[in-house]
Amino acid sequence: MASPRHRANPLALAVLSCLAERPMHPYEMAQTMRSRAKHESIRLNYGSLYGVVEGLEKRGLIEAVETRQEGRRPQRTVYAITEAGKVEMNEWLADLVAVPVKEYLQYEAALAELPGLPPDEAVPLLEQRCLALELTLDQLEATYESATKRGIPRLYMIESEYQMALLRAELAFTRMLVADIVGGNLGGLDEWRSWYQPGPGPAPTTDPSPDTRGGS
Repeated sequence: MASPRHRANPLALAVLSCLAERPMHPYEMAQTMRSRAKHESIRLNYGSLYGVVEGLEKRGLIEAVETRQEGRRPQRTVYAITEAGKVEMNEWLADLVAVPVKEYLQYEAALAELPGLPPDEAVPLLEQRCLALELTLDQLEATYESATKRGIPRLYMIESEYQMALLRAELAFTRMLVADIVGGNLGGLDEWRSWYQPGPGPAPTTDPSPDTRGGS
């Protein structure tokens, strides 16, 4: 079984999945992923793609099967998945589907530190996030509807459905949080507000600084 380090890059899994369909050269892999909007779920750029392909070949998960040249274009090496690669793809994908893992989301971190902002500043920022979420959700829904009209099977769009479900949940939660802060229903809100109320400054220190302390 591969180590977690070898399974850290989803792009490697996407390459194995492409080659499980048929042999391809890296440019064709990238075009296939983009045509299926996989770049919306997996970070894709040509530099990293070639590095991933090289790494998979070194591990014996894929192999070069031929070299093609079209016109004056540079030669392109075509790769195929090996039997070991098929086993690795199956085990990796099964693990990702079945086993939830802790993902450290930036918004979750921001919510954990939300008291670092005054409540009156936090509310408009949360409202701003709601607007951004609504816009992103509208765009995803329009793209999904367009793909459906073009006859793309739902099987190839389930990650888009997942993205939309997450966005709807985040939007609903953030709207609720705003309402609770504005309506005074958030537990601990009075304490939170008190941290930002005008008051006396910190008591002066009575310990002399090194520069004023006497003695030789």
